[in-house]
Amino acid sequence: MFLAGLAASLFVATAGNAQTKVKIGVLTDLSGMSADLVGPGSVLAARMAAEDFAASDKSVQVQVIAADHQNKADIGLSLARRWYDQEEVDAIVDVPNSSIALAINSLSRERNKVALLSAAGTSELTASQCSPNTVQWVYDTWAQAHALGKSVTERGDKSWFFITADYAFAHSMQRDATAAINEVGGEVVGAVLHPYGSNLDFASYVVQAQGSKARTLGIISVAEYFRNIFQQAVEFRLNQRIVAFAVFLQDVKAIGAKTAQGLQISDAFYWDMNDETRAWSKRFAERMNGRPPSSLQAGVYGSVLHYLKAASSARSNEAKAVMAKMKELPTDDPLFGKGSIRADGRKLHNMYIFEVKKPEEMKGEWDLLKLVATIPPEQAFRPMSGSCSFVAAK
Repeated sequence: MFLAGLAASLFVATAGNAQTKVKIGVLTDLSGMSADLVGPGSVLAARMAAEDFAASDKSVQVQVIAADHQNKADIGLSLARRWYDQEEVDAIVDVPNSSIALAINSLSRERNKVALLSAAGTSELTASQCSPNTVQWVYDTWAQAHALGKSVTERGDKSWFFITADYAFAHSMQRDATAAINEVGGEVVGAVLHPYGSNLDFASYVVQAQGSKARTLGIISVAEYFRNIFQQAVEFRLNQRIVAFAVFLQDVKAIGAKTAQGLQISDAFYWDMNDETRAWSKRFAERMNGRPPSSLQAGVYGSVLHYLKAASSARSNEAKAVMAKMKELPTDDPLFGKGSIRADGRKLHNMYIFEVKKPEEMKGEWDLLKLVATIPPEQAFRPMSGSCSFVAAK
């Protein structure tokens, strides 16, 4: 009932004599495998951004709606068309699942609307599929692949085998990771694709990884798929370093610190980074049954807050005017700190490498990660690509 209610719920931040009205649609996974990374938490994050903005700026009236794309491109695109064409939605946010995000990216450009893709990871969103109407907020496959692929290979584990999900996001991640590994003298000796469906038995893939003799097993999968691959790899007692791409705090919690201890992941946000992230995450957790935010949910908050600041500055909800202001104004929020949005739509901020703590190091249920390295924005993200047509044309 809770999830069904969210799909149709509305939140209005009333603003008295508001000059500008904006309607934001959170297109997310409310019922599937990624619901704990996005879903209800992403809807809450968008609402909190609207509430926090309204507390200091009454110039914009905000309405937030939400729907479940069910991880199906046709459903996601149909919802987006209805929102844009019939329900006067100005911006779509979140959008986990890169295939759906790429479709929303194109549609937003066609309809002259704004797409704030905080949960989509494919780096094509700022390369061959870049759009003047889209911002990619949290991470991308290039950033995560280079952070982990380069650091592990440089430490001496130069041969890799990948178990990779068979869909667009994971393909991009493996491609980018392979390039990063090769760049520092490593080699990918083999890879296998697993279907994105109901099969959760990965024993045959783990056996192939074991037989490859690679020093490192890279797992590029998400949510329950990743968790099952990782747990089966542990059960097989692989004599290989296991590196997890596109893995988040909630995945670590599901596996358990005892099993996952020592695992390294890359992310752009962790709730326990500083006083500001802790304070905001406490507010969030109080409304999410004690669960802290994922980086993807944090990205919804940051992107919506900056969008509202831009709409206020532009005194408009017209996409081109708001996007111009989003890129002109520096970004600044309690979760990602100060940053900027590049011409190609890439949001720039630090990326981090975290390591899962040993159980005896934990001071609380969600005290799971410790900071290993900070990667500054100019190193964390790929330089602007010449394949981004609208940037190259300027």
